[in-house]
Amino acid sequence: MKLAAIDIGSNAIRLQVTKVIEYEKLITFKKLQYVRFPLRLGQDVFTNKMISPHNQERFIKLMTAYKNLMDLYEVDHYFGCATSAMRESKNGKELVQRTLDEVGIKINIISGLREAEMINSVISLDLDDKIYLHIDVGGGSTELNFYYKQQKVASKSFKIGSVRNLQHHDSPKVWKEITKWVKDELYGHKEKVTAIGTGGNINKIYELSPRASKRKISLENIMRVQDYLRNLTLEERLNRLQLNPDRADVIVPASEIYVHAMKAAKSKTMLVPDVGLKDGINYYLFDKYYPSRGKIFVKNS
Repeated sequence: MKLAAIDIGSNAIRLQVTKVIEYEKLITFKKLQYVRFPLRLGQDVFTNKMISPHNQERFIKLMTAYKNLMDLYEVDHYFGCATSAMRESKNGKELVQRTLDEVGIKINIISGLREAEMINSVISLDLDDKIYLHIDVGGGSTELNFYYKQQKVASKSFKIGSVRNLQHHDSPKVWKEITKWVKDELYGHKEKVTAIGTGGNINKIYELSPRASKRKISLENIMRVQDYLRNLTLEERLNRLQLNPDRADVIVPASEIYVHAMKAAKSKTMLVPDVGLKDGINYYLFDKYYPSRGKIFVKNS
């Protein structure tokens, strides 16, 4: 069985094709293909509330390429989802309909909470009884989720993200709302909070930190990397660190959100699992078409 996940974000659009291998009672998700294309829809939407004609044409071309790849891999089931940029675009629904009519790909515009639920389906597999704050920073929105005793107990989506922050479309009010919400949810809890960070930027920050290990990084080291990046020009980030252009300019704005949420929770440590929305989509598709009751999952390979 082969599954495909299409993640249409504000900063980039991703396709992952996965083969599901079942052996005895073990399920392995094996990645066959992963493509990330830097089509920044958020740059249009957060400024003009519309996806430009130029980027609409590029989007259709990209979806056509993804459709061809899915056909070549003979994908059994796929799910395409669009997040904050498409949600907020005045012509987002029109582009979704055009994509269905011209390309044959159905795209679902999902809410921030639905986005968080799909990612959490993967995150929750490895949690224990401690308190965790899951911070997922996208281009246009940030989802925060609290887990306690392996159960999600609170969730909220905030209109702030790496691209929105870069373009100064973030509101001072949102930063205060994050702090208040985190502190309100932690009221009465005395346990230490461990953060969980997802998103391409925190994965890159983890890779850049020489002190990070076992998919874990301290707040102190996140801030060290943050300061290091701030002191580099965009050209230095591109050439010295070999960052992609669409990563080099948003990584510092994204880091500010992770740091802010961790400080609000007084969290000193962050786990950085290498998972994202595309992995949540895989689990969603598997559960929908092949119910997995009683089966044991092996992580992506």
